Amino acid sequence: MKILITGGAGFIGINAASRFLEENNKVIIFDDLLRKGAAANVKWLRSHGKFEFIKGDIRNYKQVKSCFLRHKDIGAVLHLAAQVAVTDSILNPRKDFETNALGTFNICEGARQVQPEAVILNASTNKVYGSLNDLEIIEENGIYKYKALPYGISETRFLDFCSPYGCSKGSADQYVRDYTKTYALKSVTFRQSCIYGSRQFGTEDQGWVAWFTICAVLGNPITIYGDGKQTRDVLFIGDLLDCYLSALNRINEISGETYNIGGGPENVLSPLRLVSILEQISGIKIKYSLSDWRLGDQKVFICDIRKALKDFKWKPKIKTEEGIKRLFEWISENKKLLSTIKK
Repeated sequence: MKILITGGAGFIGINAASRFLEENNKVIIFDDLLRKGAAANVKWLRSHGKFEFIKGDIRNYKQVKSCFLRHKDIGAVLHLAAQVAVTDSILNPRKDFETNALGTFNICEGARQVQPEAVILNASTNKVYGSLNDLEIIEENGIYKYKALPYGISETRFLDFCSPYGCSKGSADQYVRDYTKTYALKSVTFRQSCIYGSRQFGTEDQGWVAWFTICAVLGNPITIYGDGKQTRDVLFIGDLLDCYLSALNRINEISGETYNIGGGPENVLSPLRLVSILEQISGIKIKYSLSDWRLGDQKVFICDIRKALKDFKWKPKIKTEEGIKRLFEWISENKKLLSTIKK
């Protein structure tokens, strides 16, 4: 199969490209190379397989349509290109909208006009559920959790776009779903929780598991916003790629569906817990300080992932401690690379 990966030079995209190549697929990467580490990721992938790279911006429909016209045999689009930080969306909501909402619309239109048989795998976010302030939260063993939702947030939860990022990604979700209903495109949307793993050049604003781990390896202090007890379910990159492949294999049965994809209640992590794990792995005391809560930060988000298990037999395999160890080892082996990459 020929697979187009928008944002394919990013953390998830480059890992997905590598995995698809291993599975003997043809890969096209469409990326503007503006993200931290993107150029280094493309250089790395060239030593692991043959693929086509197209430098382009999903906000530019002419470039998107040209890509589809050039490759009329595209079987699937893994749509990852996005503005990914809540903080950046607040600072520049127009760019956030144009990238996430308009960019996704352009992908849908390109598929509809040129390659309507192509499957669209749309990577979304848990932020479409908003602040979740109506849910009762308790503290247990130093982390926050839902009092009455042992499995986490399900796909039946109402949407509440409480930040520009949530608005733009939520709009993108609805366009993908509506194009499936109106134009009979095949699609699946994944509302992803915190994904982490190798080749993730995390920053303080996005990719917090990798950012903390980079700081730990390089000996840099960490700032924790909030009290450090806020909780997320985290998912190792390899498990996410298994999800994509499993969904593709069952696309005729699940087209038009939306799935919450994360580590689930068995793989939850707080900033303070991550610091503790990193101290155990490194044997070094990590310096950190607490700062004010950031706008739009949820105290808890945990995915209910039972629908994915039911519909296409997927669930995480890599436990949190093992995944963080793998990430720590990759960062330790690539300190020179990390020191040369600028934000």
